[in-house]
Formats: sequence, C-alpha cells, structure tokens
Amino acid sequence: MTDQHRAAGPWRFGMLLLGNASLALGAMFVRMADTGPVAAGFWRLALALPLIAFFALREERGSAPFFPPRTTLLLALGAGVAFGLDIASWHLGIERTRLGNATVFGNSGSIVVIAWGLLLARRWPRGTEIVAIAAALGGAAMLMGGSLELSHRNFVGDLLSLLAGMLYAAYILLLRHVRTGMGSWRLLTVSSLSATPVILACALLLGETILPRDWTPLLLLALFSQIVGQGALIWALGWFRPLVIGLALLTQPAVAALTGWLAYGETLSWLDVAGMVLMAAALVLARLAEADETKA
Repeated sequence: MTDQHRAAGPWRFGMLLLGNASLALGAMFVRMADTGPVAAGFWRLALALPLIAFFALREERGSAPFFPPRTTLLLALGAGVAFGLDIASWHLGIERTRLGNATVFGNSGSIVVIAWGLLLARRWPRGTEIVAIAAALGGAAMLMGGSLELSHRNFVGDLLSLLAGMLYAAYILLLRHVRTGMGSWRLLTVSSLSATPVILACALLLGETILPRDWTPLLLLALFSQIVGQGALIWALGWFRPLVIGLALLTQPAVAALTGWLAYGETLSWLDVAGMVLMAAALVLARLAEADETKA
C-alpha cells in the first residue's frame, strides 16, 4: 500500500463514486441528442476539450515534467485511441439495447481491471475482497438479466457494448500505467486529443448526422461524462487500487438502470433492485478491504 493509498480518505472515495455516477448519466444524454450516437461521442470530447486543456495548463506539476517522456506520451495517445473506439462502440450499443444493459456490458472491462490489480499484487484476493467481487458480479448479473432474452436488437447492442468494455479496460490500464508521470488533467487532455479524431472518423464512415439542432444534450454529455466523469476517474487512478476502481466502475449499471426507469419508463424489477443493493454492498466491502490493507 503506497502513501497515496493510505491518504485516500472518504471524500476521495466519494469523488470516485461521483465520477462513476456522472459517467452513467451519459447514456441518457446520448439518447436525447439529435445527432448520430457516435457523433454525440465526438461532441462529448470536442466540447469538453477547451476546458480540460485550460485545467491542464493550471494544474500543479509537482515532480512530473510539463512535457512527459516520449514513452509516456505515446502510451497516453494510445489510450486515447482505445477510448475513441470504446465510445464509438458503446454509443452504437446504447441505441440498440436497454440503458442498464449497455452500461453493464460497457463496464465489463472492470473485471479485467480487477484481475489485473490482483495480478500486479501477486496474490489471491482475501476474504472481504472475495465477497465484494462476488457481490458486484452478482449484482451486475441481476441487472443484465433482461438482456439475455432472445432479441436480435438486444444481442447486437450488448455485443457492441461488450466490445466497448474491453476497449475501456485497455484505456484504464494504459492510463494507470502513466498516471504518475503526468497530471490528471494533462493526461485527459492528451488522451482526448487522440480520441477525438478517431470518433469523428467513425461517425463520418457510418454516415451519421454530425451537426445538432439542439446543443443542450451534447453540452450536458460533455459536462457530466467527460469533465466530471472522466476527470474524477483519472484523478482517482492515482489514489485507489485497481480492485476499488474496478468495483466502482460496476456501480454505473445501477445508476443507468435507475435513469432508464425514471426517464424512459424502462421496467425496474425486484431483480434489478436486488442487483443495486448487491452493488452497494460490494462498494462497502471494498472500502473495508481498503481500510484493512492500510492497517496492514
């Protein structure tokens, strides 16, 4: 456990949860946008980029150089390409399945992040961690139960979202590898710069409508998903272990399912509610496991 992890108090954990909740709201704004779904992803980055770059210029550099080493820069750019393809896949999936399902599969990469963290620690998960992981996976399984119906529309959307989840895992792990070499806002700026043209190219190849008539959903998407959501997530990469990051990512399906119920009247069954309760329990257990690790 590093000194940073020892200092990761409750308010930082709250910021991690706030970031994930903000990311989960993105699916609703994509559906509200009058552009194509991938084009909405382009505007998510393009509209947020000036403000993110402004934050990057004002960011405290600490011991990290303003211009990172070439390897660090290339990894950050590669992470951005993965992120651009992730958004393109996920936004297409959002249009073809339930909000909760798209978010579940879109965050399936969190399992990869959890496994990678345990691999780096060179140990098997301990008792509390095992229960937390089992609760999170059980809750996710309950939330995605409706997606397992034999529906071609759901199947295609879930498959696209699953691809997005794997790309998102690559994005998170690449960023975590270089997080200490760059400030969080500078890292987000660099990755956004490489992701933006990738998403635009995908939208153009798909023949989507690029220019919106109503900018409000896109501005909200840029604010919640990119500035608050991604900003908080990348910042948290330096404070929490991959296990906690991965479990926090799994809270997004619960938020998305609740959003789908409130905004679109999507059915919220007792199984969905039980899944949300299990997600909450998993986070509490993950926080307890983090505290136990700190005392060790």
